[in-house]
Amino acid sequence: MKNIAVFASGNGSNFQAIVDAIEAGILHVNVSLLVCDKPGAFVIERAEKAGVPVYSFAPKEFSSKTAFEQAIHEQLENYGVDYIVLAGYMRLIGPFLLEKYPGRIINIHPSLLPAFPGKDAIGQAVSAGVKVTGVTIHFVDEGMDTGPIIAQRAIEIADGETEQEVAEKIHAVEHVFYPETLEKLLN
Repeated sequence: MKNIAVFASGNGSNFQAIVDAIEAGILHVNVSLLVCDKPGAFVIERAEKAGVPVYSFAPKEFSSKTAFEQAIHEQLENYGVDYIVLAGYMRLIGPFLLEKYPGRIINIHPSLLPAFPGKDAIGQAVSAGVKVTGVTIHFVDEGMDTGPIIAQRAIEIADGETEQEVAEKIHAVEHVFYPETLEKLLN
């Protein structure tokens, strides 16, 4: 069974969906570690409740991105992590971790990439007036949401739907689609 580290920065609903899928026998991996760059984020509480070890850090306390990625890597090594799974981690992965985990860092993004990369993809889609958006799962490279696409799922946007309504639809898809895709990819 593969050991994964989940990287998250906030609420952790995709982290919870992964944990729930493991408990339901849908996803066959071990969440060895949660890495969180925001001490106090709700995802930490979720991890503690699930019995998942947590490495939380404040990037400002490090001299550079490489320095905090080296500290993260030490934790990943300690927990025997095979894959990094980004689930709402709001930082670009730097060259240090990309080199240590080539082709083994996976991200989920709330749009049909290459459309609407970066922050606020849902807001961008609603503002652009598109009728279809979706969810993309992709490998991470040095760019922002530019890595090779693993899987995508489309979601229709109805006339007059608010950003919040679209976000709720996207999260509902993500919470099923991410664990299913991870299972296919890792097993």
